[in-house]
Amino acid sequence: MKTSNEKMFTKKDMTKMAVNAGALGMEYSWNYPRQMHLAFCMMIEKCLRKIYKDDPEGYAAALTRHVAFFNVTPQLAPFVGGIAVSMEEKVATGELEGAAVDSVKAALMGPLSGIGDSIFLGCIRVIAVAVGASLAATGNILGPILYFLIYNIPAFLVRIFGARLGYDLGFSFLTNAQKSGLMDKIMYAAGIVGTMVIGAMSSDMFSATLPTKIGSGDSATTLQKILDGIMPGMLGIAALGIYYWLLKKKVNPMILIIGTMILGIAGAFFGFLA
Repeated sequence: MKTSNEKMFTKKDMTKMAVNAGALGMEYSWNYPRQMHLAFCMMIEKCLRKIYKDDPEGYAAALTRHVAFFNVTPQLAPFVGGIAVSMEEKVATGELEGAAVDSVKAALMGPLSGIGDSIFLGCIRVIAVAVGASLAATGNILGPILYFLIYNIPAFLVRIFGARLGYDLGFSFLTNAQKSGLMDKIMYAAGIVGTMVIGAMSSDMFSATLPTKIGSGDSATTLQKILDGIMPGMLGIAALGIYYWLLKKKVNPMILIIGTMILGIAGAFFGFLA
């Protein structure tokens, strides 16, 4: 019987798991009742087959465990997969109960989603869009290329090294992370960076101005210059605040998009926007 100190899988095996069809298709079979369950099970299925090659009942039980509800930031799914595979090895040797795997997966989903969404959706994707859209707006072909690279290079590195790290750490990760406060620190730092990027984008990507003049003759000045004198980018930040408030009120994004188009056309026609 394999002892608890022996590892069945190499770094190469974990890399293959991190980029297989299940790992890359985490949201392809997404559904409301169980969300990413099928893709997660597909991601680790070859590992389970090797672990339980002489135990068909154990293999069937493992497959059943891993089609339970699962949802996490897709790039971090291989990390959870690595931990699950490490734990399944211990289940196969009788050192752990199968229910422990379910418990750890459930405990990891919330904290890792908070970290992953903050980093990939609130930070890296925003930076990628800012760089890509700025270049694309000038007709530069590097716009879409840089967007693709800026977003996907970190994503694949996290997938691959996350799977390896999860497998090496095993189920001890959760306890260690909670004791050290690592997750809270990462989420706090990612939130700061994301807020800075969104704030910069709200000013840089907003192009409307208020051309209405106040005063007469040589002393006349536009409302936009007055606002810029108070705080440059104030109009963009105000627009961001309005949109954010409307989204919190559950206003359909399509209504906001159409409303923005109508407001822009009307503003340019009547002269209160430029």
